[in-house]
Amino acid sequence: VQLEESGGGLVQAGGSLRLSCAASGGTFSSYNMAWFRTAPGKEREFVAAITWSGGNTYYADSVKGRFTISRANAKNTLDLQMNTLKPEDTAVYYCAASDIYSRATFYAYREADYDYWGQGTQVTVSP
Repeated sequence: VQLEESGGGLVQAGGSLRLSCAASGGTFSSYNMAWFRTAPGKEREFVAAITWSGGNTYYADSVKGRFTISRANAKNTLDLQMNTLKPEDTAVYYCAASDIYSRATFYAYREADYDYWGQGTQVTVSP
């Protein structure tokens, strides 16, 4: 499956952005999906995940209550609504897909559980 992110940009602290990820080349509903991010000088970290049906969502503590992950299987899209943005949210955000048939147990937070990655979209939050 191919993943392409969009929606990044520059925003002031306290503002909002909505990221989208378009999937192609696979059966979107066969994948658990997630957003990760890489901040300058830091390792990639988990942001949020959603199971294949949308029935379960997971969030990093740092974004809980501010970010909302959602998906539309009929449209093959994954979204991340980001509100009350902070300068520390500045990062490249990546969409990732985990094949539900490739593993018996899915750990949403674990980078190694994801099989496909997008190229990333830059989010910059100014003070």
